[in-house]
Amino acid sequence: MDDGLACDTQTLADRGIDARRIAVASCLDPSERARLGQFMTPTPIADFMAALFTRWPAHVVLLDPGAGIGSLTEAFAERFRHQAPRGAVLEAHGYEIDPILLGYLRQHLGDIDARLESGGQRFEGVAHDRDFIAEASFLAGMSAARFTHAILNPPYKKIATASAHRRLARDAGLETVNLYSAFLGLAIALMADGGEVVAIIPRSFCNGTYFRPFRRFLLERAAIRHIHVFESRASAFRDDAVLQENIIVHLVRGAHPGPVTLSISEDAGLRDLVSREAAFTEIVHPDDPEQFIRIPIAPSEEPGSGPFRHTLAELGLTVSTGPVVDFRVRDHALPYPARDSVPLLYAHHFREGRLVWPVAHKKPNALVPSPGIRKALLPRGFYTLTRRFSAKEERRRLVAFVVDPADLPHPLYGFENHLNVFHADKAGLPEDLARGLAVYLNSSTADRAFRAFSGHTQVNAGDLRALRYPDYATLMTYGQWAKRSAGRLTQDMIDARVERPYDR
Repeated sequence: MDDGLACDTQTLADRGIDARRIAVASCLDPSERARLGQFMTPTPIADFMAALFTRWPAHVVLLDPGAGIGSLTEAFAERFRHQAPRGAVLEAHGYEIDPILLGYLRQHLGDIDARLESGGQRFEGVAHDRDFIAEASFLAGMSAARFTHAILNPPYKKIATASAHRRLARDAGLETVNLYSAFLGLAIALMADGGEVVAIIPRSFCNGTYFRPFRRFLLERAAIRHIHVFESRASAFRDDAVLQENIIVHLVRGAHPGPVTLSISEDAGLRDLVSREAAFTEIVHPDDPEQFIRIPIAPSEEPGSGPFRHTLAELGLTVSTGPVVDFRVRDHALPYPARDSVPLLYAHHFREGRLVWPVAHKKPNALVPSPGIRKALLPRGFYTLTRRFSAKEERRRLVAFVVDPADLPHPLYGFENHLNVFHADKAGLPEDLARGLAVYLNSSTADRAFRAFSGHTQVNAGDLRALRYPDYATLMTYGQWAKRSAGRLTQDMIDARVERPYDR
């Protein structure tokens, strides 16, 4: 088909919304889509999102920021048609700044108008060709709570610290680092009390330091009612090759926290969907100053009970990002160890659970311990390490190793920045404790607990501090067991051992 014909609004008028979505996506400039962070919503997901709304008054004022061609407004209107009373009014406001998408949005709003009016309901649709963040921050500053419902698939793109969008969001009381969280936060700000918000967004806001102000903003203003996760990282926007791990959230403005429905599906088709109800304290632990948002799909122990309840601070331990940033020590790096040099360890030095050092690699193996370098080095001893990055579809997010000083007879060690290092006040650990920590971190139990609040492939030291651990004696027992096994541990052995934490 000729490209010009394929992108003509009249040519696509008789197509279904999904066919339009795919065809329109092919008409857009890929570099412009990347700049704007545009990913359009497949119909099964849009329909599921619309089905999460629970209130259908006689006058609904809907917000759809970053509306695209109107897939979400279409799904919402269809739900409204069946749920709202006869004579009810749906007033929909879609914001879209892409001129191509705006044309389709206007046409689509006209289609919705005809459909609702034929059933005895009224529709008033407005397509705004204005920057949503600029307009919403202005309205939020006037305390203009004008919407009863919001449905959104916002753009995904980092906001530069000095950008106009960052300043505008800040003016509305929202400190955040990504367009998607700015869109969601401003949508919440524009909701009337009791207003419902349903959004499909990346999961990255659930944990991490950068999103802490946003989590506080969200939890102070809205209650979480439903969280849906996709089992496959790439499934939600397969047509657009999006690899973020996405979730769908249902929020209610001004409501008190209560039970949260957690659901999971195999893919974007929402096949084999399973769900359970969780107490809010399972989602946000009352004693967590970071206010991480956990998504424990399987029932979990109540916070503060059971065998895995201890913080690293309670155990007298610390975890830090590897202090050696290799490009900053380039002048002191050596391809292979030399007299008086010290080891520089990277993730690639650990293979099948064992240290292999030195290795032939483009990265250095050693450092000259000059005075400026020494402050980034740790003394010889036992250390437990995890990688900071994992492959997108790797079986386990947490992968831990033990450094044994018998394998590294050097007075000082350098740990590169792509590792996390467990230590005791910048010194090594007792051997049994180091090995026990590795057993626990390599277990499926720990991995599930970690994935409950972390949806991305990066494993930060802050996330490891948020994890809960067995008590000191249990970790020591794990380590003694690991030594007796003489390195012949399998995943099944580790999982069986950790599931019996009090066995000696």
